[in-house]
Amino acid sequence: DPGVLSGVLEGHGDAVWGLAFNPAGDRLASCSADGTVRIWDPRHDAGACLSTYDAQSGEPGSGASPSPGRPPRRCPHPRLVPAEHGVPTSVTFSATEPGHAVVAFRTGAAVLYDVEAARPLLTLEARLGGGGGSQINQVVSHPSQPLSITANDDRGIRFLDNRTGKVVHSMVAHLDAVTCLAVDPNGVFLMSGSHDCSLRLWHLAHKTCVQELTAHRKKHEEAVHAVAFHPSRALSASAGADALAKVFV
Repeated sequence: DPGVLSGVLEGHGDAVWGLAFNPAGDRLASCSADGTVRIWDPRHDAGACLSTYDAQSGEPGSGASPSPGRPPRRCPHPRLVPAEHGVPTSVTFSATEPGHAVVAFRTGAAVLYDVEAARPLLTLEARLGGGGGSQINQVVSHPSQPLSITANDDRGIRFLDNRTGKVVHSMVAHLDAVTCLAVDPNGVFLMSGSHDCSLRLWHLAHKTCVQELTAHRKKHEEAVHAVAFHPSRALSASAGADALAKVFV
């Protein structure tokens, strides 16, 4: 029954704010305020944590307490891969290379990792001009192309080539920080949300905005927190700081 808790993955020492399954569903990536990204095998009770990428190059903190009556799945022997980019903010698996994952960071960096080898492959040039970067709030993968797309605090959206690490397109997309992204399953449209209270729908091939709507009210200087497309139906959804979740046809 998918509605019944089957286990707890324990290991992070602070808030977990990003999760991503690989296309096959046999690997789960998580990123946390404790500075680590962890790769899990969610199918097995023993040895669920396969590797850890640690921004501080040290032993990870202990995880939260498990739910009563459910044994936690611990990460007893993580392999630490030092990173120089600070705290991770988002993680996604590549749709074209399922063994690769892209991790985004507060510093504006984005790094492509080989999940099975537990090593970084390429630092994507997400920082424009080679200077200090703008925090990346979310990174998503194109469903059929080797592209990573980032939502940035500087109001921008960037398109990164996973093969070369280069920025192939960058645009100022909103009037405030871009907080979230979603690509439709066919790879035709990109939806973005922002603290400017708006949702914007972009045609990916032309990089043009085809629809905009004000979906949420601002609360505590925040507005849109998440957007999503339905995997098989013509539906999209958003969630905001105003405590509302909305579904659009």
